[in-house]
Amino acid sequence: MTASVGIREFRAGLADYIASATPVAVTRHGQTVGWFIPTPATREAEVASLRAAAEVLDALLAERSVDVDEVVEEFKSARRTPK
Repeated sequence: MTASVGIREFRAGLADYIASATPVAVTRHGQTVGWFIPTPATREAEVASLRAAAEVLDALLAERSVDVDEVVEEFKSARRTPK
């Protein structure tokens, strides 16, 4: 499972998270507000890192029974709605 940390802990340990190769979920009040995915220096390592992050994301979406197509449509609809 992917690590999950509160936003304050994340800010305090940012240098360590940057040096790590592990994606981390950043939370606020127990709710995930974003993901931090460290990017390696080489192109090959960067692609491998993104693939690993995609696998983790796919597993999390499947675990929570999230319909990706539904999320995409919801996002498109929100972008079309004027504020």
